[in-house]
Amino acid sequence: MAPLSRFQNIRVYWLAFIVYWGIVLFGYDTGIGGGVVSQPYFQEHFGFANDTAKKNDISSNVVSVLQAGAFFGAIGSAPISGWIGRRFTLLIFSIVFAVGAALQTVAGGSRGLGYIYAGRVIAGVGVGAISAVAPAFVSECSPKEVRGRITGLFQIMVAIGVMLSYWINLGISLHIKTGFAVWRIPLGFQLVPAGIMAFGLLTVKESPRWLASKGRDDEAIVNLSYLRKLPADDERVRYEYAEIYAAIQEERAARAGLGFREAFLGKGNWIRFVIAIVIFLFQQWCGQNSVNYYAPQIFQSIGYNGVSQSLLASGIYGIVKVVATSIFVFFLVESLGRKLSLFISACGMGTLFFIIGALLKSFPPPSTPNGDPPPASKAMAAMLYIYVCFYSMGWGPLPWVYVSDIFPTRTRHYGLATASASQWLFNFVVSKVTPDMVTALGYKIFLMFATINIGGMAIFSLLIPETMGRSLEEMDIIFGSVNAEQRLADIRKEERALDHDFHIPEAQSVRSDYAEKV
Repeated sequence: MAPLSRFQNIRVYWLAFIVYWGIVLFGYDTGIGGGVVSQPYFQEHFGFANDTAKKNDISSNVVSVLQAGAFFGAIGSAPISGWIGRRFTLLIFSIVFAVGAALQTVAGGSRGLGYIYAGRVIAGVGVGAISAVAPAFVSECSPKEVRGRITGLFQIMVAIGVMLSYWINLGISLHIKTGFAVWRIPLGFQLVPAGIMAFGLLTVKESPRWLASKGRDDEAIVNLSYLRKLPADDERVRYEYAEIYAAIQEERAARAGLGFREAFLGKGNWIRFVIAIVIFLFQQWCGQNSVNYYAPQIFQSIGYNGVSQSLLASGIYGIVKVVATSIFVFFLVESLGRKLSLFISACGMGTLFFIIGALLKSFPPPSTPNGDPPPASKAMAAMLYIYVCFYSMGWGPLPWVYVSDIFPTRTRHYGLATASASQWLFNFVVSKVTPDMVTALGYKIFLMFATINIGGMAIFSLLIPETMGRSLEEMDIIFGSVNAEQRLADIRKEERALDHDFHIPEAQSVRSDYAEKV
């Protein structure tokens, strides 16, 4: 058997590079709205510069309607991707997103805010579907050796997209003070990653797993051999396809006769759905998304008066988030454990928010800009930078990882759909109410988030079971679907069946290969 080359998986990395432009798009689109609305010329042109209530209302609408569209996009993408495949689903929704981005870009003059609202909803449908399908497509095409690393890039790409949005907004505030370009450049830039993804998808192949699930075995083997850069009759390709086919058969058998009631209320199932909903409820209310979407406004509230100052602080915040997320994903995610990471993350975030709230109450920023921010404001900005480091080591990337851990094959499609819907729903609520909360609560908003972090999220982290290093099959034991004795008996029964099959040449070959691999 010929050894694998260093660039054996280059086609998989190319696929991930193309598909994850949609994830950069996801981060960019969620971060760009708050910065655009904070630009003085945008407020003057659309007639709400001197009305705080209207400013809050329009700011929350521009940001939150994206989440509303994304909720339906994420839900609707599942049956579509199952019907026409991952590649064409992403291509269709990248075009949908481009339509929404174009509507946002042409707003201005006689085309009022309605164009931006409509464009954000349509773009939300596109980005919601992309965020649901893209990681599944990459995961299905990746070999085991690099799957964890590639799929873990999801959160990093989101952070990169958000960071880009902050710095583009800063560049606009420094160099373009008036004119439609104030919003047309940052909103129009959305078409760049969307275009790269759309054209790039024409260069990649469909998921072998999806093709196998549709009975298109010959195409599946051809695509698998292409992705692995190995001949179709290579032993490693044949073995991997045998694994794919066996897994599909197991899933079909597991889902046979599965009813809606059993999926949600069956023994050991309901608590998993409760965890999936609550973990995303806490993630959205930990304070990060409020800072993420409205970073310029948040930094203004702690003393960074002036658009340029607040946007610069936001840009630095974006860089810190990218670096912190990258360090955690590459070096810590599989060593600290899920519970400990979530607990430390929640306690760290809560402590820093209590410090920010206390500083803001004791040293309120000056009501009128007077040059550099005061020392207390700089201290609060530093606390926010440290805060996002704690977020990036737990409650940022881990909720999706944890939810993926706990659901077995039989109910995973229901579980992940519920988790995705919960994430976008709570995301919508937070983005809608944050501007009014910042205005009404002042320093108390940080105390509120701190209480949620420590009083809710840290305690929740201690109550959920640890899943790191545990197999999917062990989840049924952990959540009480079966007891350990019954599972052991089932395993021994299966071992005896395999021993019987061992005398069949084909089965002997497959089992020997399997023994060598594990």
